[in-house]
Amino acid sequence: MIGLDTNVIVRYVAQDDPKQSPKATRLIESLTANSPGFITVVSIIELVWVLSSCYGSTKGEICGVLETLLRTKELVVAQADTVWKALRVFRNGTADFADCLIERSANEVGCSHTATFDVGAAKNCGMQLIN
Repeated sequence: MIGLDTNVIVRYVAQDDPKQSPKATRLIESLTANSPGFITVVSIIELVWVLSSCYGSTKGEICGVLETLLRTKELVVAQADTVWKALRVFRNGTADFADCLIERSANEVGCSHTATFDVGAAKNCGMQLIN
C-alpha cells in the first residue's frame, strides 16, 4: 500500500496538468486491490476544498468524486465508514463537508456532541452551539 497526497488525487480527478496528470493517472491506474493506494482523512478534506474553491465543482460533482474514491477497491480511504456518513449529511443538507466530517468523527468515538461557535455547523450538521 502507498499513500497518496492530495495533489496526486487532484491531478488524477481534474486531468488539468499536462505533466502531472498523466503521471498521477499512471500511478493510480497501476494500483490493485492487493496493492492499493491509501487516502487519509486530511486528503479527503483538502480534496473537497480544492474541488470547491479552486475548480468551482458543484456539490453533486464533489459527492460523485468522493463516492467513486470510497467504492474503488484499489483505494483504501481512512475511516471510510465515517467519511460515508459525513458524505450523506453533506449531500442532503447545506453544511460544509469538513464540518460534517468533524461532527461524524466525534460521534463515531462516542462524543455526546460537538461544540462549536459556527452557527451554520450547529444548524446544518448537528453540532451544538456554544452561547
